[in-house]
Amino acid sequence: MGDLLLARHGETEWSRAGRHTGRTDLPLTPGGEAQAKSLAPLLAGRTFGLVLTSPLVRARRTAELAGLTGAVPEPDLSEWDYGAYEGITTAEIHRTRPDWYLWTDGVPPGREFPGESPEQVGARADRVLSRVAGALEEGDVMLVAHGHLLRVLTARRLGLPPAAGRLFRLETGTLSRLSLEHGRPVVAEWNTRP
Repeated sequence: MGDLLLARHGETEWSRAGRHTGRTDLPLTPGGEAQAKSLAPLLAGRTFGLVLTSPLVRARRTAELAGLTGAVPEPDLSEWDYGAYEGITTAEIHRTRPDWYLWTDGVPPGREFPGESPEQVGARADRVLSRVAGALEEGDVMLVAHGHLLRVLTARRLGLPPAAGRLFRLETGTLSRLSLEHGRPVVAEWNTRP
């Protein structure tokens, strides 16, 4: 049984500013490109039976700069749809909703984006985990995607509810590894940088 490796895309202007970046397709900053390139040595020597990326440019570019070849875009790896909170910081949201918490409240619909609940993101993560299950039996699998989505996916891989993703802070341009211990999923590495 292989390991499930997770790479969060490199920095974007909005991730640097703390703005919720779901469906808006932003490029990496120069710093984000450097973060993506820095993942290459961590991946050197590994063979992946399957490499999936979010279809958004920040994830696809991260995979490319990290030296991953043959990556297949997977729509279910897109970031949480933040609905009306797309492009807004948590501090700005708290001005009108001081008790708002993404992991329990989800987001209201917006004009451009309908928004998602933690359970809806969890359903997408479950579909990804189902898709990679066969490949994991043969070897390692690599996913390149987004912070909140990968946190939910981690929670689901560990058998936790989607909202438990709140427990796994994930930085831009980092590599994490989910493995097995005595046949059960565990976090083996988290937020690794060279």
